[in-house]
Amino acid sequence: MEALANQLMAALLVSLRIIPTLAFAPPFTLLRIPGVVRLLLAIGLAAWMCLANPAATSERVGPSAPLIVFALAELLLGVTLSLSLQIAFAAVQTAGRALDIQVGFALAQIADPTLRTQMPLVGALFAYAAGAIFFATNGPADLLAIWSRSVVTMPLGAFGPEGDIPSLLSFIGAAFVLALAIGGGVLLVLFLTDVAIAALSRTLPQMNVLMLGFQVKTLALLVTLPFVFAFSGALFLRLIRLALSAAPQLI
Repeated sequence: MEALANQLMAALLVSLRIIPTLAFAPPFTLLRIPGVVRLLLAIGLAAWMCLANPAATSERVGPSAPLIVFALAELLLGVTLSLSLQIAFAAVQTAGRALDIQVGFALAQIADPTLRTQMPLVGALFAYAAGAIFFATNGPADLLAIWSRSVVTMPLGAFGPEGDIPSLLSFIGAAFVLALAIGGGVLLVLFLTDVAIAALSRTLPQMNVLMLGFQVKTLALLVTLPFVFAFSGALFLRLIRLALSAAPQLI
């Protein structure tokens, strides 16, 4: 009976390193999944990892174990593991936001029903494209492997604030470079469109140039975006793989 109680407590504690990713990190926040389902999924995965690694989980739980310290350490570890995915999707949303501002869609945003926040219009398209690639490839399996591996390298309650800051900064820089590369073609087209409209401003009234600029840049965006999604799949995949490979380095 005591062994069963220790396994249950270990599963609840280990689930704290899974819940932050399922609850707050894209692409899981892009899906309208009930919170109870997310919680049950996290507990089920944690129970599976505890059964696979009893020495690093359930055997560390006992009457004298500092459960509060273990819970805080597991929660901090979960937040750290979810950080790489959050940075990667924030990068693509930032690139989309830049396109929104350039075209004039800065006021047109769509609501995120999960977090009840607002996302940039083009940035939302980029985020959903990255999420589709994450689920279409080995993203979920690789994420599960990261969680499972973290139990071996970082036993229950053993995590401490010793992250590799240079690796984190390098990952942030690479993520934003890849995100700007995804939207770079559209930015170039919009820049050339602005140059052409600026040349026309010598002969047209300013109000007509402003209205013409909105229409022409909107058409340019709609024409070039399909090519971005068609030919930038490798960049989206590279960004996802970079985020998954950076997650273990942060701990």
